[in-house]
Amino acid sequence: MGSKFALLLALALVALPLLSSPVAAADGDVDSGDTAWLMISTGLVFIMTPAVAFFYGGMLRKSNFLSMLGQSILIIGVVTIIWVVFGYSLTFGADNGGLIGGAEYLMLNGVDISPSSIAPTVPHILFMMYQGMFAIITVALIIGGVAERMKLGSLILFLSIWTAAVYIPVAHWVWGGGWIYDLGALDFAGGTVVHITAGVSVLAATLVLGKRISQVKGGQEVPHNIPMVVLGGALLWIGWFGFNGGSALASNGLAANALVVTHISAAMAAAVWGLISWLDTGRVSVLGLISGGVAGLVAITPAAGFVNPTGALFIGLGAAVVCYGGILLRKRLGFDDALDVWGVHGLGGTFGAIATGLFATTTVNAAGKDGLLYGGGGDLLVAQLISVAVVWAFAFGATFVILKVLSKVMPLRMTKNEERIGADIIQHGESAYYLR
Repeated sequence: MGSKFALLLALALVALPLLSSPVAAADGDVDSGDTAWLMISTGLVFIMTPAVAFFYGGMLRKSNFLSMLGQSILIIGVVTIIWVVFGYSLTFGADNGGLIGGAEYLMLNGVDISPSSIAPTVPHILFMMYQGMFAIITVALIIGGVAERMKLGSLILFLSIWTAAVYIPVAHWVWGGGWIYDLGALDFAGGTVVHITAGVSVLAATLVLGKRISQVKGGQEVPHNIPMVVLGGALLWIGWFGFNGGSALASNGLAANALVVTHISAAMAAAVWGLISWLDTGRVSVLGLISGGVAGLVAITPAAGFVNPTGALFIGLGAAVVCYGGILLRKRLGFDDALDVWGVHGLGGTFGAIATGLFATTTVNAAGKDGLLYGGGGDLLVAQLISVAVVWAFAFGATFVILKVLSKVMPLRMTKNEERIGADIIQHGESAYYLR
């Protein structure tokens, strides 16, 4: 009963009466090529949410696969409503003291088909939706870290609050003209905004929730469907071309560079991960290969619009080493990050953000800065380190407090018997596999 009430409360918080806003009739200086590319990129980033559900779902027990898909679809709905009602405005509205955006775009008031100052060659409403896809995929990542144990209603309420209290402020700090933007830190497509916030928040969540019952006595983490993991990872790889390439907000050379270095970093990380796996275990894990690719994609995200192919090679190499080591560290420390969101996204995003301070070059993006290795001195690296440290502390602390408060007013976890049965039947009354 409590779970159902929590779910209804979460939906009530975001399902405010939707008011219509006028749509401008003039296109202004909208560029058709830029608009077409951003429309495609919006679709590519959207695909990443069901892709991550397949990627994560294949690593779970088969009795929880459907719940991963269902929770991801539900998050698409909930976060979209939050984004439309107030999320976009508080992220990209006029800055208030470097901390949060203004209220001028509430209910998308004034967000129409004419361009905005942020993206001057594409319709404002398209830029809004593109950024909304980033909010959705960030929240979806967190689901993987708390899989197989949270009640559905508690999960949705937590993620609704988290979107408003963590994602939106950090996105404003970095992209909306907030204090990290003014500091001079660079984050092209979400190393801090997406990957550090999600990964570090999962670390906090696992400490509050505790281990799954299957892991309390050191149970083996055995994926139930590795081909599904590879399918999800491959779709993520494709979607990342829109994630990073689309962040140029134009169909130009910068977008092309971002797309190319994205692939180079992922390819390098997959290959190096395979090598490390062979040296460590004597075998080349298929799960490891695709996980390495994702680690490379994560690490290049903040740097994609600022580094050249050489930098991408080193970032991919470093991502494999850092994230592989992070997963080993997680196992040694014993906290139950079900699908290594902290190890891959938290640490991968951290490494990528710091590496941007080393490998960024204005020969790629004149609007950026030269990193330490390209004659820029240490200013950019210091700014990157400050932004990483603050976002780590904020995301961890806020998530810990949110879940601790919620735990006082409602049960967060399924019962032991429900965990044994699996979330597919308990939460959805359905099974992913009806085999005869």
